[in-house]
Amino acid sequence: MARTLINAPSTAKRGDVIEIRATIGHPMETGFRPGDDGRILPRNLIKRFSCHYNGELVFSAELFSAVAANPYLAFHTIAIESGTLALTWEGDNAFTQTENVTLTVTA
Repeated sequence: MARTLINAPSTAKRGDVIEIRATIGHPMETGFRPGDDGRILPRNLIKRFSCHYNGELVFSAELFSAVAANPYLAFHTIAIESGTLALTWEGDNAFTQTENVTLTVTA
């Protein structure tokens, strides 16, 4: 399990635009770089990121080998109703990680 840092508001007024920022600790190896022993390090990339708000997709991104280690993403959505933001990272070697954030929406 990778280390994640998610910055999202826990409360918002209905209709407010909210910002979600997420970082995941991941080496993002391209499969071309040699390691300390001179051997090529195996490819290990995060390929996809998505965020579902109460089951509805509100943001997604395809990531490629040019993305730095520990990818940082920031995006906005509109607070509609209380619920859960499910942030999912998917990558090589069957890597999948989902983190949930609860959002309470007030009138």
